[in-house]
Amino acid sequence: MSLTILFMPESAYGPTNNCIGIGDILRKRGHRVVFAAEASWKGKLEALGFEEDLVDLAPPADDAEEQDPGQFWKDFIRETAPEYRKTTLEQLSTVTKPIWDSLIDGAKYCEPQLKAIIERVRPDVIVEDNVITFPALLTAGKPFVRIVSCNPLEVRGPQIAPVFSGLPAGDRSEWEAFRAEYDRTHREVWSAFNEWSVEQGTEPLPDLDFIHSGALNLYVYPEALDYTAERPLDASWHRLDSSVRETDEEFELPFERREGASLVYFSLGSLGSSDVELMQRVIDVLGTTQHQYIVSKGPLHAEIKLADNMWGAEFVPQTKIIPLCDLVITHGGNNTTTEAMHFGKPMILLPLFWDQYDNAQRVHELGYGVRLSTYTFTDEELTGAVATLLGDSELRARLAATGEEIRRRDGLRKAADLIEQLGA
Repeated sequence: MSLTILFMPESAYGPTNNCIGIGDILRKRGHRVVFAAEASWKGKLEALGFEEDLVDLAPPADDAEEQDPGQFWKDFIRETAPEYRKTTLEQLSTVTKPIWDSLIDGAKYCEPQLKAIIERVRPDVIVEDNVITFPALLTAGKPFVRIVSCNPLEVRGPQIAPVFSGLPAGDRSEWEAFRAEYDRTHREVWSAFNEWSVEQGTEPLPDLDFIHSGALNLYVYPEALDYTAERPLDASWHRLDSSVRETDEEFELPFERREGASLVYFSLGSLGSSDVELMQRVIDVLGTTQHQYIVSKGPLHAEIKLADNMWGAEFVPQTKIIPLCDLVITHGGNNTTTEAMHFGKPMILLPLFWDQYDNAQRVHELGYGVRLSTYTFTDEELTGAVATLLGDSELRARLAATGEEIRRRDGLRKAADLIEQLGA
């Protein structure tokens, strides 16, 4: 039976690309896949074979030009970049709460638009990949799927470190102070959003959570990194060890591989790359090494100068590049982290905000890579981490086996199967 499946991802590339990957499998199986994405994605999803019925998250400016996908968050990151030099505890008030404020404003603004979309599309299943509740998706009377494409600490528990903290699993000394500060900085905004959501017809939100769970809940994270033993989940939750889209264009190296040189991929994501000063610092240090690099330069690519041992572009097909590389240097976004594990590659992590600290800490403490201090690392620390990870044959063998197992589990098709079963 052909289903109509409505996806609503967060506007950022990570969640949208995750939904593209799953949606592509469902589309190829004959289902109608519609995206209620944010309006800056206009034309981008249609080009991949999906229907678009898009939403605005804020009033369009009178003289608004066509924006790049996720432009709102790129602008937000660029404007708040100085705050990323602060600790995760300090960021709760200067980064994390402002993000929630913006997300809440968007949810409220697009609520009537979503109701109209649901009336037009008449979906059999509604899938949301975001961190915040959109009441219209829950009150439509259709099976609801929640996807978590952030670090799974988002699903809280007393035996795991608090989300957004980047604190170690093996040292609980700072957990409670972080939780107390989160409560202090977020209680008021959560209470008001919970009250508004209930007024729209939802059940009350879980305490200090901004999103409801669904009849089916999927989260994207490899078992090798997961917190399963410390925080068991009920039967509605299913882990996708990876969710690597198959829609990226093919890629051939635009340069010759030098004999004896390793190939390293460097990306701070579509958002982190807006911090040009940080991008340039990393590039300048890596330019002193003997290795070759592929750099995802991001939206401000014209302001970034690559070294002679590098090639890069504004956008690169990441899922086709990582398999060719020996090492990944990343901000720790969930997509890049899980994709590096999917292809069995070690990581150097330079986290900036949100769950990137949690991913960086988890990879570091389980020995799959090295977390560095993003703004205070020394040249020697970065070049030393590159040399250590490239030279660790035991780690490379372990990661190769882990990647093979992750790929065998085929998270994309597992997700499609579960969504189909829910809608049947």
